[in-house]
Amino acid sequence: MIRTGLRWLLALFYALAGYMHLADPAPFLAIMPDWVPAPEAVVWWTGIAELLGAVALTQPFSKPLRYAGAMGLALYAICVFPANIHHFALDMARPDGGWGLGYHLPRMLAQPLLVWLALWTGGATDWPLRRR
Repeated sequence: MIRTGLRWLLALFYALAGYMHLADPAPFLAIMPDWVPAPEAVVWWTGIAELLGAVALTQPFSKPLRYAGAMGLALYAICVFPANIHHFALDMARPDGGWGLGYHLPRMLAQPLLVWLALWTGGATDWPLRRR
């Protein structure tokens, strides 16, 4: 019951994020590292990836598809981590300190949690909650 509820919550989070990537890409483009090629396309495709991952997590017909969505969202969270680090560095270098450590540190610490949550709610792992 908890796993299902968190799976739906995670899917809602990714669906909203995916929508925002497509509807208003400017904030995402602003935090994109300079070394990323074709930033507009990357932001668009990340939005599509988030939406597809959300759909895969919530569909009730196929556990393998749910598993694939979980793996995809976990990999996605790993791949966007450099943009989060870049955003942290850019923001903290602003004269006003930007959003500050109260925003960025929890965001950095949440990234591994998002990876694990995608894997756990999608049925890719039971760690560390496996019954022995």
